[in-house]
Amino acid sequence: MGGAVEAEAAVDPRADRIEQLRRRMDAIPARSAGPPRIGRSDPRPVGEQPAAADIRTLPVAGPLAELLVHRGLVRGTVAQITGPASLHASLLAAVTGSGHWAAVVGDPTLGLLAAVEMGADLNRCAIIRDPGDDPIAIAAVLVDGLDLVLVSLGDRDISPSRVRAVTARVRRAGAVLAVDGRWPNVDVRLRAEVAGYHGLAAGRGRVTGLDLDVEAITRGHRPRRARVTVAGCGGHVEWTTATRNPVAPSPAPELRVAQ
Repeated sequence: MGGAVEAEAAVDPRADRIEQLRRRMDAIPARSAGPPRIGRSDPRPVGEQPAAADIRTLPVAGPLAELLVHRGLVRGTVAQITGPASLHASLLAAVTGSGHWAAVVGDPTLGLLAAVEMGADLNRCAIIRDPGDDPIAIAAVLVDGLDLVLVSLGDRDISPSRVRAVTARVRRAGAVLAVDGRWPNVDVRLRAEVAGYHGLAAGRGRVTGLDLDVEAITRGHRPRRARVTVAGCGGHVEWTTATRNPVAPSPAPELRVAQ
């Protein structure tokens, strides 16, 4: 009896968690077929790369689509996402709101209410708040069955050999791995930073929206930049391209919440 208890205690909890995720993924309806691959893993000659019309993508918010070469996140690729939690929420909303499946691994700053207000369907999203010391192990399992996996690495460094292995797995699966953290040789980088807030006057008021300066860098292409506005409208949060002659938003101050 004592030996049985000791054997159970020796079971790796991470392995058990991964097995639970596999069982949950088995219950998810089959996702749409993966894309023609783009990049070094494509076996065809350079002159025979898939036409733009054949490339399968996951949707993003309208202003972000304008910055991406293929107007979405190309399946089978790795993206690096840097910036405020609203950027992560918008990706989750665009993907699940259009009927696809997603997961968030180890992102404590993500506001689910904000994602829902942007149009997210949480019934199509798995949230793993605490993936333990190895979030990549969890993410590598999830890309086999889901369309988008958002993973936060914090200040972790991933070895080059593991980066190659996980990237190859993403390409085979036809998913999109969106990484918040250090990850070399990504296919696209999305960066955003707060440029200002709407609704504040002389440091007082109610925040009704914010402006973000967004930059997208797709491998092999020049960077594309734009300022976008994220604002509430009738109980929903919308992403729009900032007007050319807007009322200047308040600078990004250190905000204090009224008690």
